Amino acid sequence: MNPAAFQQNLLAWFDQHGRKDLPWQQDLTPYRVWLSETMLQQTQVATVIPYFNAFIAKFPDVTSLANAPVDEVLHLWSGLGYYARARNLHKTAQLVAGQGNFPDTLDGLLELPGIGKSTAGAILSIAFNNSQPILDGNVKRVLTRFKAVSGWPGNSAVDKELWAISARLTPNHRVADYTQAIMDLGATVCTRSKPACHACPLNAACVARLADNISAFPSKKPLKALPVKQVIFLLLSDVDKQILLEKRPPTGIWGGLWSLPEFASITAAHDWCLTRNI
Repeated sequence: MNPAAFQQNLLAWFDQHGRKDLPWQQDLTPYRVWLSETMLQQTQVATVIPYFNAFIAKFPDVTSLANAPVDEVLHLWSGLGYYARARNLHKTAQLVAGQGNFPDTLDGLLELPGIGKSTAGAILSIAFNNSQPILDGNVKRVLTRFKAVSGWPGNSAVDKELWAISARLTPNHRVADYTQAIMDLGATVCTRSKPACHACPLNAACVARLADNISAFPSKKPLKALPVKQVIFLLLSDVDKQILLEKRPPTGIWGGLWSLPEFASITAAHDWCLTRNI
């Protein structure tokens, strides 16, 4: 299947089956596309929708987000995980508000905190109708199976091959629909487990399906030992039942959030209490 046929089949499927009523697909702006793409990193659509709606209600444009205290942004993000995304969101909003508009070039977008090549490609394709390839998790799965690309996506050599495939297949026309279509296909048809190959518009040329070896793609991430860390938290309250919280450092786990005082050992926690007459 050549790129033209790939695009035609995928777009025909999208016209009939693609999602077109997601919140960020309405009143399309670079700000809404960027916000949704940031939230959707490693997070499912169903989880993102209420967070996106809450953010848009509170911060309807990039200027309102830029002017908000970072604690307010982190509070709205609470529960969505990967909190570095929220901190980068706030930093980028301030930079974009300062320069007056979102960059409309790949290099310009890549200079902003938290925007990688795939997110930049999605913003350019969907918000600016500028033909750029993307390679999020759903697209990696589709292309890995379609071309039977061996190796774990995340390995630099495998990713380089997948980027080249994505670039060859990305059209110059209807690029916004194409970008949404290939993400939708991975999310709703070419799923991680039990893919609906019978409903896939690419099944006639999918190498993994033709070899009856769908489950082998993409390759599993190599296993490695997980680090184990032991910490001590103090739960301290006063006579009014107020709980003592401390703001965490801006980087690392739960960066910038408020949490119970944390220590590496009981001794460190005990010494800390003594210095404060607790």
